[in-house]
Amino acid sequence: MNSETDYHDLYIVSFALTEGRREWMDLHGVGHHLLLCNGKSCIRNGAETVTKAIRKDIRDQNLTDTIHTTKTLCNGQCKYGPIVVLYPQGYWYRAMTPTLGKALVESIGTHHPLKQSLLYSYARKGFRSELF
Repeated sequence: MNSETDYHDLYIVSFALTEGRREWMDLHGVGHHLLLCNGKSCIRNGAETVTKAIRKDIRDQNLTDTIHTTKTLCNGQCKYGPIVVLYPQGYWYRAMTPTLGKALVESIGTHHPLKQSLLYSYARKGFRSELF
């Protein structure tokens, strides 16, 4: 690599398995990354349904070029799941549902944040509402 640009470009691609094959995705323009916990406890609480709903909402709202999702394993907050983490903001959302997921995607697309009562941050002793 000869330039800083080459080095930077190395890190803005990702791949996904689609129908058993790898597809490379160009992440230029992606401004938001959602980490969707699909650990065992979150799965028991509906994370798979939430993940599918959020990804569908992203497609339906034509936001696939600006929002990237990653299905993760356990984020260590099992009693609060399903967990969704939004970057670059670093916001954690607990007890996510398909309805709240749709509201989250809409809030990202319109640049209007979700109600603060839905926003939680993680501290050593667990989640706390940003209102307090």
